[in-house]
Amino acid sequence: MNVGYLIKSFTLWEFVKAHAKTLRYFFKAKATINYPHEKNPLSPRFRGEHALRRYPNGEERCIACKLCEAVCPAQAITIEAEPRDDGSRRTTRYDIDMTKCIFCGFCQEACPVDAIVEGPNFEYSTETREELIYDKAKLIANGDRWEPILAQNLAADAPYR
Repeated sequence: MNVGYLIKSFTLWEFVKAHAKTLRYFFKAKATINYPHEKNPLSPRFRGEHALRRYPNGEERCIACKLCEAVCPAQAITIEAEPRDDGSRRTTRYDIDMTKCIFCGFCQEACPVDAIVEGPNFEYSTETREELIYDKAKLIANGDRWEPILAQNLAADAPYR
């Protein structure tokens, strides 16, 4: 037998190396975070909860072109629209079934006026499936809540579009 092999097996060399590695990492800064109180930064391209945006004057951005509905591979978006008195069209119904949504981002990419966006919120749990069917009021409320961050994320992503 090899003398080196006998010495390593007698002194449990692998065991010593494993403990040395453990002690080396024991004194390093920890990589884990205390999640509810600390959060990692999110990419501007993160695709979370959907939102409908408004123009600065308060008017909704969606022009009812239905491109997002057409491009959605999961067929999670339902839009109904009516013409207004001034000749423009606006949505009367805008629903997203979040149980079907695959968060691909196609709806956001297809929208010519940046009306539908996927925001930074990933903490939206519910107790029933019905709560995951977002209507127009819920989507606009999300847009109003997250507008400063949504605008900042779209501005950061603009050079790459």
